[in-house]
Amino acid sequence: MSPVTVRVRRRFDASPEGVFDAWLDPPTLGRWLYATEGGRMQRVDVDPRVGGGYAIVERRESGDAAHYGRYLEIDRPHRLVFTLALEPDAAGDRITVDIAPDDDGCVLTLTHEMAPEYAQYAPRTQSGWTHILDSLAKRVDPPSPDTTEIQR
Repeated sequence: MSPVTVRVRRRFDASPEGVFDAWLDPPTLGRWLYATEGGRMQRVDVDPRVGGGYAIVERRESGDAAHYGRYLEIDRPHRLVFTLALEPDAAGDRITVDIAPDDDGCVLTLTHEMAPEYAQYAPRTQSGWTHILDSLAKRVDPPSPDTTEIQR
């Protein structure tokens, strides 16, 4: 059986390099990837090389949420491919992040390939990645100019 594919696209006002680098920089990564509103990051370990891995653990009200993976491809600033698992030694799902220049910003396309038995989680997964990419935008996009007018 073929994997179930979830795809999310988002435009960023930041450069492709800035968006790409946010995926591999531990201090930045810990503020948006798998981070929740009420959670507190406990661990963000990143070995950003092909064959290297990552471990991100956030303390949440319901307990610790851990995410693990291995980097399969790193082509700055165009493509990042890694696995995502909830156990350190699990094979996990395959995540591909493609970044293309777009005027003065870029478009990111994230593709999440999961085992067919998890097809029921596809809508939730798409929603989760949409939220995560919104969080990334808050970290990398330049602030919008203040359009508020003061009238006297």
